[in-house]
Amino acid sequence: MTEASNKLRRLGLAAVFVLAASGAAAQLQEFSTGQRNLACGSPATIGDGWPTATPESVGLDGARLCGIAARLATINANVHAVAIVRRGTLVFEQYFPGYDEPWGMGGGRHEFDATTKHDMRSVSKSVISLLVGTAIDRELIKSVDEPVVKFFPDYSAVKSPGWDNITLRHLLTMSSGIQWDENRAWKDPQNDEPHLGSEADPYRYVLSKPIAAPPDTVWNYNGGGTDLLGNIIERVSGQSLEAFAREALFAPLGISDWEWMKYRNERVAPAVGLRLRPRDAAKIGQLVLNKGAWGDRQIISDKWIEQSVTPRFQAIGYFGGLFYYGKQWWMGRTLSGDRDVKWIAAMGLGGQRIFIVPELDLVVVTTSGLYSNPRQGQAALDILANFIIPSVRDNYNAR
Repeated sequence: MTEASNKLRRLGLAAVFVLAASGAAAQLQEFSTGQRNLACGSPATIGDGWPTATPESVGLDGARLCGIAARLATINANVHAVAIVRRGTLVFEQYFPGYDEPWGMGGGRHEFDATTKHDMRSVSKSVISLLVGTAIDRELIKSVDEPVVKFFPDYSAVKSPGWDNITLRHLLTMSSGIQWDENRAWKDPQNDEPHLGSEADPYRYVLSKPIAAPPDTVWNYNGGGTDLLGNIIERVSGQSLEAFAREALFAPLGISDWEWMKYRNERVAPAVGLRLRPRDAAKIGQLVLNKGAWGDRQIISDKWIEQSVTPRFQAIGYFGGLFYYGKQWWMGRTLSGDRDVKWIAAMGLGGQRIFIVPELDLVVVTTSGLYSNPRQGQAALDILANFIIPSVRDNYNAR
């Protein structure tokens, strides 16, 4: 994903595989007996606003879901959490110990439970999209067709030719056309992404990048554009990104235990820095599933949600180019038996996923620690196709 080369920096793949294998053995031992029954994955009640129930009460096969733990252990998935919400109710959650690299803490084995925050990495980008939508709803930003440079008059002397034609919409859809490459090795000086954390002024760095293609013609994954969006939110709101996110999004959702981390240069990391509990990440998914509503409150306009999750580009170069991209959100589909099921997703490096499946009234969250592993994210797709979707026992085209 956006910081995909980042985590090759300290450990060789061999060391990661050893840790993953030992963690898988531990998981298999821990979950081979007691939790493989109808009670496995029963969500805890922790007063975070989620109603909880059994899978069967919302039309899911609990016995099928109970096979998830053994499956994850067998394939050395190093998944740390699985949370499932259906019909607005949390009905399944499991947590597993394993190797992780929490922001600023280094790599090692960690324990996880319902109260543990996890790096969400590029899932942060999808949250930034929600915050941009809120700023537009509040008329702090006129529209997505506003030129980016309008918000950065103090950088007019450094902007490259062609920047006047780039709008917020181009940043949101990764189609700005600026010269940007974050697919190189992390220490390669031509990798643009590390500059977001090492430059004293990362916004100057991004705005000085030359234009390689006309806007709205080429899709190119670009965390620098998301960081500009985060700073624009600060500029139009007069608040820090954290303060705006808390007031506009997290507080209305009842999310109180979260962090938005900073780079080494002490600048907030809009594109990659969010840390959430998996259950709270599921609230983000439910908000999108509900078209911007939470309970009886419309937090973000349904129009913005619809625009955000409408496919705009084929994501060439990522995940085999099989997925689509909207406004900082991914779109894809899963074939499960004879069901061809479409979904919306927020995705982050290492296997962080929020899947939103409108036609099944379903939200699934996974967290994982496979940061430098090419298999990252495969486990989430595996259990979605082979356990979660097949567990649906009622009419599944209800929405």
